[in-house]
Amino acid sequence: MSSVQSNTKVYEVTAKDLPLSCPGKFMTLWNMHPKVYLPIEKTGSAACPYCGAQYKLVK
Repeated sequence: MSSVQSNTKVYEVTAKDLPLSCPGKFMTLWNMHPKVYLPIEKTGSAACPYCGAQYKLVK
């Protein structure tokens, strides 16, 4: 059994949210994991390796 949680929600972020890190402000204290910065600038999307949250860069 994997310790990575399944999180299918896609969070839209803008340039003002960069540098992008997870967990984001939408997460509550009980489900936080270590902070990780996600490289989203080149591809326009990123997934958190801890919780699986999906991020999409919008203009």
